[in-house]
Amino acid sequence: MARNVEFDEELAISKAMDLFWKKGYTGTSMRDLCDVMGVNASSIYNTIGDKHQLFIRCIKYYTESRMEAASKQLKLIGSPFKAIEKFINASAYAITNEPDSCLAIKTTFEMAVSDEQVQKILKKDNDFTYSLILDLVTKALEQKEITISQDKEMLTDFIINHFTGWHESFIIHKDAARIKKMAKFLIEQLSR
Repeated sequence: MARNVEFDEELAISKAMDLFWKKGYTGTSMRDLCDVMGVNASSIYNTIGDKHQLFIRCIKYYTESRMEAASKQLKLIGSPFKAIEKFINASAYAITNEPDSCLAIKTTFEMAVSDEQVQKILKKDNDFTYSLILDLVTKALEQKEITISQDKEMLTDFIINHFTGWHESFIIHKDAARIKKMAKFLIEQLSR
């Protein structure tokens, strides 16, 4: 009689995600995944699928968790500009405190060019962030909290595109003060 597969799937996905985050998709073997998840390969294949299907579940879990957290945190802030400021500072904090950088950014450079499924997940994540910031920028412009420009789309791109550069800078230099200084400068530019 075949053995029942019993493991906490959400915990297993979380552990696999952490491993992919640290080693990347290519650098992670099925043996590594089995070891970190505490299950055998047949359990993974029978419940989740192959390594790629597991990775897709992990990157979806990562991006959906970020979207949910950002939505909850920013809804509690009354001022749109303060919400933008919180988002910028939270991003700078995450960049300088997550030991393996951002899983979405790492995945973008490793797989998004050649993997359509991954590209769709990352595009959805990016579109969510863009819409979230665009909504805040629009409200901040309406309330005259931002007056530097009336081009809300350009301002949204201006804010978001800093994050990728900060990730690269921190990966290379490991200088948290540098990232915090850039975040402060970005906020100052927006508050002109």
